[in-house]
Amino acid sequence: MSIPGLTIIAESINDSVPSTHTMFEENNLDGIVELARQQAEKGVTYIDVNVGPRTPGFMATVIRKIQEHIALPLSIDTPDPAMAAAGLEAYDAQRAGNQKPILNSISEARLEMFDLYARQPFIPILLTTEGKDGSGDMTMNETAEQVYATAKTMVGIARRRIADVPNNQIILDPGIMPIGSDLKGDFKRLMNTLALIHQDEDLVGVNISVGLSNFTAMLPSKKPDGSPVRGPLESAFLTVAMPLGLNTIVGSVKRKYALLADDDPALQCLRDVLTLEGVEGIMRVMMFMS
Repeated sequence: MSIPGLTIIAESINDSVPSTHTMFEENNLDGIVELARQQAEKGVTYIDVNVGPRTPGFMATVIRKIQEHIALPLSIDTPDPAMAAAGLEAYDAQRAGNQKPILNSISEARLEMFDLYARQPFIPILLTTEGKDGSGDMTMNETAEQVYATAKTMVGIARRRIADVPNNQIILDPGIMPIGSDLKGDFKRLMNTLALIHQDEDLVGVNISVGLSNFTAMLPSKKPDGSPVRGPLESAFLTVAMPLGLNTIVGSVKRKYALLADDDPALQCLRDVLTLEGVEGIMRVMMFMS
């Protein structure tokens, strides 16, 4: 499942996954450890840990339990500063080969999360989908230029809050939306954002990550003839995005990610979508699915 230059953060220990949610509800930590083990054996670089709206103590317990058995670094995934603090304090870098955890994610609305670096150094994932407007209120970014501007702002803040942090210890998340319901051109906006970041000499070496499974959310897993839908479209996305600097994904170990040949139907579909507007783009995806 590996692509040279692509870092994979395994996605399955996440409360939004129904089977994982059940294990959390039942306090089945042995099951969580086994899920971590299964993902680690597939060659991922990090294992994501998102316990949902539970207590900081539960986050700490899950982190410690996984690290008793798994030597990979973890991605502590929560918007809650208290939950993030508990996860970082529980994290033992020595058990992960002295590698820092990832902290996913920090936005302009949660800058206090940078203060946690003093307790446990981490690699931040910086959200760029929303930023502060002229009056200081948080708003969703609607254009590639706005997402890029927030990326510049967040990298600048990271450099001030984490002394001497190099670009390769920063991850930007420009957001990814479902391609099957993309009436507003979110895919095109994302590709334009990647191009703007890629062209900025000050951002050379900054990592870029997306939650790749979101790209094919709500699409069927197979076509009527039984051939796969989601995996090829996700691989097609990687094929067009990696040359523009995308090098990290929160993804599934069940996918066989690959860079596709120019004549691959899934790649042709995404390239066509980039030339279309609104419902025409959705119809092109539906054509691929049929």
